[in-house]
Amino acid sequence: MAEHIKAPVMADVARLAGVSHQTVSRVINGSPKLRPETRARVQAAIESLGYRPNTAARALGRGRSGMIGIIGTAGAEFGPVSIHRSVEEAARDAGFLASSVNLTEMTRDALDGAVEHLMTVGVEGMVMIAAHDAALEIVRAQRSGPPFVVVEGQLDRGNTAVVGVDQVAGARAATEHLLHLGHREIVHVSGPLDWTEARSRLQGWRSAMHDAGVRPAEPILGDWSSRSGFAAGRAVCDMPAVTAVFTANDQMAIGVLRALHESGRYVPEDVSVIGFDDIPEAEFLIPPLTTVRQDFAAVGMRAIEALGMLMNGQKPAVDLLEPSLVVRASTGPPRSYGS
Repeated sequence: MAEHIKAPVMADVARLAGVSHQTVSRVINGSPKLRPETRARVQAAIESLGYRPNTAARALGRGRSGMIGIIGTAGAEFGPVSIHRSVEEAARDAGFLASSVNLTEMTRDALDGAVEHLMTVGVEGMVMIAAHDAALEIVRAQRSGPPFVVVEGQLDRGNTAVVGVDQVAGARAATEHLLHLGHREIVHVSGPLDWTEARSRLQGWRSAMHDAGVRPAEPILGDWSSRSGFAAGRAVCDMPAVTAVFTANDQMAIGVLRALHESGRYVPEDVSVIGFDDIPEAEFLIPPLTTVRQDFAAVGMRAIEALGMLMNGQKPAVDLLEPSLVVRASTGPPRSYGS
């Protein structure tokens, strides 16, 4: 019969570190009133023993629930799903218990219900991963209750903080890449414009075009799906002057690539294509997709850090991370450029 190994407790950490259990408790709860060498010794003992603090007990000891709520969408879009996962991981790493609500539809009633449900289970704060107008209306309407962090939103007031990626900068980088290659007829396939991310990427494309002295055409409206990207790509095939397409996410870029292939137009020789997000499949498409990469893990960590500050009465600044352009084989100069 296998011997049962007892999990280490706080007294074991205190004994190994040569401190009192009160000192261990202060380290675990983030007290600033400790000498750095004492904190380091306790943290080394925690790591050596593999000690895992009881989150629920810690929270109850502080008179708090230790629970946060996460509201997201039940869709399959890569960006929101990746952010949701990273927020949950960051919450666990920070010692929070997380209760998630995934909405099948982004309506005011559905969001109201999600917020009400999370408040009834006693969350101390909420992260809203839904950069949608209806979600922002909900947050604006909150006059009391737990603090909110909105991921990828356009809001900064009261007990609310905004964390995300600089979508405008990412779209500008994508458009400027195409402009520097020599493209002037650049079509944008946007996401649905009741999403703040879609509007920000549209804004970045337009501003880059205007700054280059190029008048942008009307964008083609998509819905984040590859199907809508395919329809947009079919429309581009009827625009012989267009030499480049910037899509607001990689899923729509996949649809554009398929439509161009079926019409006999080569990428990037006839039309360059660039996406946004850098999904795992992007580098394995034919051709590999140039895109804008977002650091979703960093977004999750920043969201939990901001929520922790709000819960402790502090006001974090608006926190936008810089995206990065990943250049692959789907973009190149137009045929007539430089020849």
